[in-house]
Amino acid sequence: MISNINAHFAFTRMPFGKDLAPGSLHQHKAHAEAVARISWCIAEGAFGLVTGEVGSGKTAAVRAATSTLDARAHHVVYLGCPAIGARGIYAAIVTALGRKPRFHNANLIPQTQAALAAEIDERGRRVVLVCDEGHLMSTEQLEELRMLTNDPASMDSRSTMAVLLIGQPLLRRQVKLGILAALDQRIALRCAMAPLELAETGSYISHHLALAGRTDRLFSDDAVGLIHQVSRGLPRAVNNLATQALVATYAQGKAIVDEAAARAAAAELDAE
Repeated sequence: MISNINAHFAFTRMPFGKDLAPGSLHQHKAHAEAVARISWCIAEGAFGLVTGEVGSGKTAAVRAATSTLDARAHHVVYLGCPAIGARGIYAAIVTALGRKPRFHNANLIPQTQAALAAEIDERGRRVVLVCDEGHLMSTEQLEELRMLTNDPASMDSRSTMAVLLIGQPLLRRQVKLGILAALDQRIALRCAMAPLELAETGSYISHHLALAGRTDRLFSDDAVGLIHQVSRGLPRAVNNLATQALVATYAQGKAIVDEAAARAAAAELDAE
């Protein structure tokens, strides 16, 4: 079916996929601002909090920012599953740095701290720890992250790594809890991903179509407006709606994605 759709619309590839190189991502306002702030956080070795609704492009912004880093000066460690628990954070870092995690926490924690310090002191590389789905992390895990930003060898006078904590808006409220006051004070960067504006949704759709080989007008203004309204300007939802609208247009044998196709796409996704 995909090959038929590509042939029907003269695409070189199916648009609106997530398998894009960081340099091919759409540079809308919220994305560009987030990338700039995340880059500053990494350069400062600071603790950053990146939040946004599901599908707002949080991880994409982090991926874009980290893709430009000099691998000789940075070591990116990505943790995408909070289910690993507090000990799992230490073990994952140690493993990523080429060591075998020690069994007992009393040995594992100082091993992790030593490994982080060695990256800077011996290899000249700063670790960038990216923790996704942060709103699902336990209070214990969040506190362990804060403790990891302390450098016992320098009596906390420097940071051995940058931490990017990514999650849904709930995470912003979680870190404001009294029990996490120390973590809240440690956060140097707070970035909330805003949704696309109407004009940006149109530009976003055109950008993805251009990557697929179509630079002419394919989506009507009414279709773009409806997609923006239903998606609330969230990039992932725009992708899903635009893809289903293309399928509906192909099924009807039409050449232009109109409002009717966009409505059909919205109804199809709403029924899932």
